Parts: sequence; structure tokens; C-alpha cells
Amino acid sequence: MPIYEFRCLKCNECFEILFTNTQEAVELKCEKCDSRDVERIMSGSNFAVSAGSGDARAVSQTRNCASGSCTTYDIPGPR
Repeated sequence: MPIYEFRCLKCNECFEILFTNTQEAVELKCEKCDSRDVERIMSGSNFAVSAGSGDARAVSQTRNCASGSCTTYDIPGPR
């Protein structure tokens, strides 16, 4: 059951909608102002990395481009 995030283009409110069935009809409208002018946004993710011993640390690398920036993480552990 995916949860999608949306942002209202009228009031800038962000909200989530849980889809329990891919065939279900869902009304996409802002929970704050009832506008139907919304866009789907990329969800942020949360994770925790424990402090490892020696070289077992998470390493991040950020790259910039014309459309913004992206960060990749190399997290230690089995691959």
C-alpha cells in the first residue's frame, strides 16, 4: 500500500494519501483549502546509521547540476 505525497499549488500545503487499492478512485484535493490544483512531490526518507568501528561509516557525496543537487549515500554492510 503506497503512500504518496502531494503539494497544493494554491496554498503550498503538503499532505499524504494512502492508496489501499490501485483500482480505487481517490479525490486529489488539498486538505487545507480544498483546491484540486495539486502536484505529486518526491517523498523524503529517514534512516539511521549506527556508528561503526574502523572504516565502517556512511559516506555521502553531493553533486550539483542545472536542475538542483542530489546526494548519494554509501552505507556499510552486506551488499
